[in-house]
Amino acid sequence: MAFFNQFFPLWALLLSAVALVFNEPFSSLETAIVPLLAGVMFMMGLTLNKEDFLRISKDPRAVLIGVLLQFILMPILALTLSGMLQLSNQLTVGMVLVGSCAGGTASNVITYLAKGDVALSISMTMTSTLVGVFATPFLCAFYLSETVSVDMFSMLMSILQMVFLPVLAGVLANQFVHSQISKIERFLPSLSIIFILLIITIVVALNSVRLIDIGLLTLAAVVLHNTLGLAGGFFVSRLCGFNLKQSQTIAIEVGMQNSGLGAALALQYFSPTAALPGALFSIWHNISGSFLATIWGKKRESFEYLVKDEEHLKSD
Repeated sequence: MAFFNQFFPLWALLLSAVALVFNEPFSSLETAIVPLLAGVMFMMGLTLNKEDFLRISKDPRAVLIGVLLQFILMPILALTLSGMLQLSNQLTVGMVLVGSCAGGTASNVITYLAKGDVALSISMTMTSTLVGVFATPFLCAFYLSETVSVDMFSMLMSILQMVFLPVLAGVLANQFVHSQISKIERFLPSLSIIFILLIITIVVALNSVRLIDIGLLTLAAVVLHNTLGLAGGFFVSRLCGFNLKQSQTIAIEVGMQNSGLGAALALQYFSPTAALPGALFSIWHNISGSFLATIWGKKRESFEYLVKDEEHLKSD
């Protein structure tokens, strides 16, 4: 399972290539996107317990700064980059949708691989997911009102159904039938990845005709969006006085979005073209996140080894 999870970006790229060539079987699964996303959110809920909620009350400052950056920096970057690169209205909608979503569940895995603050990562993902139920439709309506018509209330209801209720159901299931859940807990990350891969594949298949014409420019916007989000999360948190491990964790949380939700909302309320940034973001942020995790993880391992070696010499 660990091998499968580690190569998530590779599977995403391979399946995207398959979806481009054999698009019809996958595009016919469009209606499965919402249930798949709800499944991912349910599995996220299964990993949470009351200790995760108590953790926020003990150290709320890092979570607060991270979540504020998530919902302030990312949508502004999305709108700015869309304007600079002169993306179409529908692609701009997709970019802002991704920027207005909560942190992605994959960020917890990336933080673990980077040897970051996993407890902080889980707290931020959980908090931004709950805040995003209301923040995402509000931000979309605020930033897109001059571009397209946004039904804020309907979007809120959809997010409640796709995100809040499945997460709540997962938390309750973990609370009341924990002994049964613990037996399958190690399989949940892999199952979540499979669901996310299916969402990416379906969205790419739906955009297979348009992808060649608009893919490179949209990919550039997505790469810049993710990169600037990672950099902004890191440097702003350092300026706020957080240590290196916390800042790296906040950077990962801010830069990695729940792009599956962005793609699902785009398909439900706008168009397949608007879902393209979400699909590309899902692939790219796992590639960049894995790259950062490798660099930061190895550096922390080297540092910890040097510290232990120095302590050993002193004891001698």
